[in-house]
Amino acid sequence: MSHRDYAKTPPMGWNSWDCYGAAVTEAEIRGNAEYMAKHLKPYGWEYVVVDIQWYEPHANSSIYRKFVPLEMDEYSRLMPAVNRFPSAQGGAGFKPLADYVHSLGLKFGIHIMRGIPRQAAHAATKIKGSEQNARDIAHPNSICPWNTDMYGVDASQEGAAAYYRSLFELYAEWGVDFVKVDDIAASRLYDPHLPEIQLIHDAIEHCGREMVLSLSPGPAQIEHADYLEQYANMWRMTDDFWDHWSLLLDMFDRCKAWEGRPGPGNWPDCDMLPLGHIGIRSVDGGGSDRWTRFTKDEQITMMTLWSIFRSPLMFGGELRDNDDWTLSLITNQEVLHMHQHSQDARQISRTEHSIVWSAQEGDNIVYAALFNIGETANEIVVSLNALGIQGQDVELVDLWSGSGTRSESGVIKAKVPAHGAVLYRISF
Repeated sequence: MSHRDYAKTPPMGWNSWDCYGAAVTEAEIRGNAEYMAKHLKPYGWEYVVVDIQWYEPHANSSIYRKFVPLEMDEYSRLMPAVNRFPSAQGGAGFKPLADYVHSLGLKFGIHIMRGIPRQAAHAATKIKGSEQNARDIAHPNSICPWNTDMYGVDASQEGAAAYYRSLFELYAEWGVDFVKVDDIAASRLYDPHLPEIQLIHDAIEHCGREMVLSLSPGPAQIEHADYLEQYANMWRMTDDFWDHWSLLLDMFDRCKAWEGRPGPGNWPDCDMLPLGHIGIRSVDGGGSDRWTRFTKDEQITMMTLWSIFRSPLMFGGELRDNDDWTLSLITNQEVLHMHQHSQDARQISRTEHSIVWSAQEGDNIVYAALFNIGETANEIVVSLNALGIQGQDVELVDLWSGSGTRSESGVIKAKVPAHGAVLYRISF
């Protein structure tokens, strides 16, 4: 089976980073999984992902503690910190937690850093299935500029493939369904780490379990698009995305650059949705414990762009604190249907104040997203002809309000609030 069969539609789930930084606990993972199973699973949400540093016993925020001891097994593989993940006691790793998530009908994911632990290299610990040790395969000049946990792996060493295979054999034993690999798709020091991407892809293929492979951070480079499609399921188009209008506005350019690339098994990734209650133990994004700083209109814009472009949807807030508004944003069946089933998303037009995107489904449904990027309410107009629709008479449904109407004038127009969006399903 090809890796493209692992994510035929864009993945949907929850990730712990935006609310808990590096410090999430097992109780918080279980609680968010329970919420997802009860409230979101019927709408297609399914992945529960433990983000960075689950192997760091005393992680307490999104600020990493430098050069601290990490939980590790005899084969240089990081293990869950048992004080934060009690079910991992006795070498059980994440299997009990994954089993619990699976019992809810959901899928389990983890975050890892590219490479091998520095403490393993310094101690020359063993690599399962290889005569080489951690020191032999570590690439001492291949480091992450913002986290001190790992050295990169020298892919030319015989033990490099064995190390990554041993990692993913372990993750398969745990029951992992999704792996987000960091410091790999782009780097502030280097180009993307293509040899390690291939090693990880091959290790997943070898481990006997389907795992979605997500690469971070961005911006991934468009010139590597073919390579990324060959070896990964998701790759970030941006560095970490937070609740600032400037970052949201910038995402339109990134989606335009990757236009035409989303498709079965290959999903350029706009990053997590910083919605609801975020920053609980995180100070990234210029804030701490807060509700999203996006206005309701900006939240609609974000959900509309992510959905029509078909980015993966990874919710970043503490799910159990969701209010009715936030829940309604991520359980709109018509919008999620478009996200899962449309195709050929493209930018139709852009002016100083407006952007129009469209996508299609089958032969007689077109979606049109009208975005107001200006600072005051504006009327946005797009012709049916520009959307590839012949004729004058169409049926419109506003997917956010649910209201329906007809257009017999050959154009679609809407009064759109500042930083807001209107999303239509057009039937003809």
